[in-house]
Amino acid sequence: MADTVTAIGNPEYKDRLFKFIFGKETEESKRWRLQLYNALNGTNFKNPDELKINTIENVIYITMHNDISFLVDTEMNLYEEQSSYNPNMPLRGYLYFAILYQKYLKDNKKNLISSTRVMIPNPKFYVFYHGGPKKPERWKMKLSDSFMNKDDSGDFQCTATVINLHPNHNSLLNKKCVPLYDYVRFVSKILEYKKSGMSNEEAIEKAVDYAIANNFLEGFFELHKAEVMGMCLTEFDEEEAKRIWHEDGYTEGLAEGESRKTIEAAKGLYNNGVSLEIIAKSLNITIDQVKKIIFETEAVEL
Repeated sequence: MADTVTAIGNPEYKDRLFKFIFGKETEESKRWRLQLYNALNGTNFKNPDELKINTIENVIYITMHNDISFLVDTEMNLYEEQSSYNPNMPLRGYLYFAILYQKYLKDNKKNLISSTRVMIPNPKFYVFYHGGPKKPERWKMKLSDSFMNKDDSGDFQCTATVINLHPNHNSLLNKKCVPLYDYVRFVSKILEYKKSGMSNEEAIEKAVDYAIANNFLEGFFELHKAEVMGMCLTEFDEEEAKRIWHEDGYTEGLAEGESRKTIEAAKGLYNNGVSLEIIAKSLNITIDQVKKIIFETEAVEL
């Protein structure tokens, strides 16, 4: 397990696995990203370099950890993976697209004050969801669902198309994109082993060994075992932390930005054995703030 410990402590492994597979600039990732795009859109692009990555890193206030964005032809694409249901994806996508378009205008020297119409790539937003089977194969989430006053006009809209990654769903998509299917089967194995009573670490390591034995992603899991272990342990530990503070009733206070609720949540997570790093990520505060909450008796200003 020495490699596993190294991976957990190494800040190099801050990416999520979905992004590590489909969102990098390696030759294999480019090829898999192209397969995924073609499978989703019914296209037949041949050159992986036609999908030009433009992912913006460290958009802290949106907290989209594993997003992938890229330009292809006349489209601005955004892919995000979610392990639990989040009704705010259209709003998050809207905020993220705003940044992407600002960058696009600057890079292409477009002037909004111009008397001629500025043309921009069409937005396309996919959310890949593997939180459970009790959802349809695909469904759409709309920004207007978050409007305070009901509005069915469609005058102002941002839509996320959600793809259910449960193994029994979207079989045609999985058939068209084997890399996605391999990823789905790997995550499903982790969940299967966890349900049998294994710890996060045991379940992930056994799932990695299963992926290696079955040659998922053409040997990717054998080549990147340490990185995969580190990323998956971080992801599942964060999910566990979120589950704890949700079940302990901290969610409402955190959503409202209440400092006292944040302090209570941090202490509750720490008492449940959650690491300082995971607490900081889960509550969107710094590690120094977590240390002050846990180890100092004075009131903490957040």
